[in-house]
Amino acid sequence: MLIVYLTYFELFVKDKIISNSYNQRLNADNSSVLRGSILDRNGEVLAKSQFKGETQERVYPYGSLYSHIIGYNSRVYGKSLLEANYNDYLSNRYDAHTLMDILAKLEGFDPAGANLTLTLDHNLQAQAEKLMRNLKGAVVVMNPRTGEILAMVSKPDFDPTGSKLEASWRTLVESPDSPFLSRATQGLYAPGSTFKVVVSASALDHGLADKVYKDTGITTIDGKEFRNAGGKAYGEINLSQALSVSSNTYFARLGTDLGASALKKAAEAFGLEKDVPFELPFNKSRFPYKEMSQTDLASVGIGQGKILVTPLHMAMIASSIANDGVMMQPWLVKDIKTVNDITLQEGKPRVLAQPISAQTAQALKEMMVDVVKSGTGKKAAIKGITVAGKTGTAQNETTGGEKEQEHAWFIGFAPADDPTVAVAVIAEYSGSSGGDLCAPIAGKLMAAWLNGK
Repeated sequence: MLIVYLTYFELFVKDKIISNSYNQRLNADNSSVLRGSILDRNGEVLAKSQFKGETQERVYPYGSLYSHIIGYNSRVYGKSLLEANYNDYLSNRYDAHTLMDILAKLEGFDPAGANLTLTLDHNLQAQAEKLMRNLKGAVVVMNPRTGEILAMVSKPDFDPTGSKLEASWRTLVESPDSPFLSRATQGLYAPGSTFKVVVSASALDHGLADKVYKDTGITTIDGKEFRNAGGKAYGEINLSQALSVSSNTYFARLGTDLGASALKKAAEAFGLEKDVPFELPFNKSRFPYKEMSQTDLASVGIGQGKILVTPLHMAMIASSIANDGVMMQPWLVKDIKTVNDITLQEGKPRVLAQPISAQTAQALKEMMVDVVKSGTGKKAAIKGITVAGKTGTAQNETTGGEKEQEHAWFIGFAPADDPTVAVAVIAEYSGSSGGDLCAPIAGKLMAAWLNGK
C-alpha cells in the first residue's frame, strides 16, 4: 500500500503540492533567485522584485491597479492569479524541455526568474480604473480580432503590497464588498438587455428579421407582465427598431416565438455553459434550463430569468459580432522571456468558436450601430467614428424590494466598419441605466484606444 501510494503521489500529486501557492518551502527555494518582473505590452513595469538585505520584496508600482490580474505574492498568504499561475517561470523553476529552456539553464546565464509581458496597455488600464473608481463592477477592453485583453478592471480592489495586504487581510476577507473577487472574470450577473444581441442573432438565423409586433408598452405572457422601461410604447416595430429602443415587450414575445430549442442553441453557440481557456480563473456563464415555460422563454428574451454571465464573456460576445462571427480565445500573456532575452513562451491568437455566420454578424453590426446613433446607446458615440453597441439594465435580487438597484450594462465595439476594440462595462446595483452610466465609460475607453491615448 505504501509503494502504491508513493507511486500515485509521484505521478499525480507531487507537482500540485510543489507548485501550491501556500507551500512555504517555495519561499525558501526562491529566496536567492530574484523573481521575474511583469510588464505591460509597452514595457511598463507592473510588478518587480528587489532585495532588502537578504529578504526579497515584491513591489507593485501601481498598487491596486492590477490586483485582480497579477494578484499577490505574500510570504504569509501565498500567491494568487498570475503570480501563482506563472510562479515556476517567475521564480526560475520551470522544467528544461526545449532547447531554449536548456540554454537558459546553462552556466553563465543570469539565474533570475523569467519576465512576463502582458497584452494589457497601462495607460488604458489606468483610465478604465479612473472611470470606475466610484463604482462597483467591471470593465473589459479587448481586441476583437486577436482576443488580446487590453484593459481589465474590477472594483472594488485591494493593494497587493505585502505589508499592506497582511495588515488588512482580515478586513478584506470579511468585507461584504468582496474586494478579492475578480468581477470581470468571476462575477456572474444577469445580462439584461445586452443579451438581446444573442436573441437577435437567433431571430436573424430563423428568418425573423422582419417580424413586426405592436408594442403597447406592456405584454402579458402566461399571466406574467413584461413592461418597457418607463412604460414607453413604440407601436408597430421590427427587430432592428426593437433592439435600438430596447423594447422588452418585443423581445419577450420574440423569445416565446423562437422557443426553447432555438434559444438554447444560440446561448450555447455563444459559449454559455462552456469552459473558456484563460490564464486566470474564469467562471463559465450559465444557461441552466432543462425545460422552459412560456414565461422562461419571455424572460430569456429580455436577458433575465436564470441566465448569468461574466463581463469578460459579454466582451467576447461583442467581439464575435465585431469579428465577422468569429469568437477569439481571450488571452493576457504576450510572452515569457528570460533576463537574457530568450523566449520561453509566446502567446498567439486562437479561434475559440464561430457562433454566427459573417452575414448574421453584419446584420447585427448594423442594428447595433443604430442603437448608438438613434437609440439607447447615444452616450457611447465617438466624434468621427461609427460605434456599435447595446445597453442593458438588469434586474437582480433587489428588484421588487424597497431599494431597487439594477445593474447597468453596455457592450460595444468600434469602428463599426473595421472593429479594433470591443468593450463590456457593468456597474453593480447602480440604480441607473446602461445608456446613462456605462455607455459614456465605454465610449471614452474606445476613443482612448483608437486615438492612442
